[in-house]
Amino acid sequence: MAVRSDTSASSRLRRLAQRSHEEETRQASAEERCELCGETIGADHRHLVDLSSRALMCSCRPCSLLFDQQGAGGGRYRLVPDRRLHVEDFELDEALWQSLRIPVDMAFFFHSSQAERVAAFYPGPAGATESLLDLAAWRELEAANPVLEQLVPDVEAMLVNRAGGTRGHWVVPIDDCYDLVGLIRTHWQGLSGGRQVWTEIGGFFERLERRAKAVDRQGNRRRASAPAGAAAGNGKEPAWGT
Repeated sequence: MAVRSDTSASSRLRRLAQRSHEEETRQASAEERCELCGETIGADHRHLVDLSSRALMCSCRPCSLLFDQQGAGGGRYRLVPDRRLHVEDFELDEALWQSLRIPVDMAFFFHSSQAERVAAFYPGPAGATESLLDLAAWRELEAANPVLEQLVPDVEAMLVNRAGGTRGHWVVPIDDCYDLVGLIRTHWQGLSGGRQVWTEIGGFFERLERRAKAVDRQGNRRRASAPAGAAAGNGKEPAWGT
């Protein structure tokens, strides 16, 4: 197993995850501002990614619109999309999952422009940890699931949830991944996480299910089937490791 936990990318993701969760739990009366123009913004706002530092920046609607085109901002900032896709027929068997070298049952993958490769991270009680991805395995996964070719670099991710026997696969905005990491880091207790963290994880995927559009592995729309995102079932805590 090749794991790199002490990297600058991992540290940035931990900071971003903590920051994202703190934003969610901030008091409703607290005033938030656009980090570009200083305009007051509501809790429901868009984000930009600073590609040089991987920093996540809050943005008002007018500033978001300025960066809603490829190449805007000289390529330094990229607007985080707001699309969420539930890929219902995603192909990922046990052998291929093992070859991706993810030591737990939840992870997210995104194209990093700075690293010029696909990056893989998994959440845990210490935040987000980078796993050294087998690029041959990723290419095999991408060939089986063409929707992965549509990921917008740096700002969209493939989120995989296999905890407790679940098989959920989602294309999500990168800030959703930071939210999940922050949620797990905040609520984790003991060795297995405790009942509260699994309740929170289940709630996260239930909300994602409601917001996401159902697609096939080609990226085509399809009628949604039964929810596939809950992390825990029957009141039991899933095992975290694979």
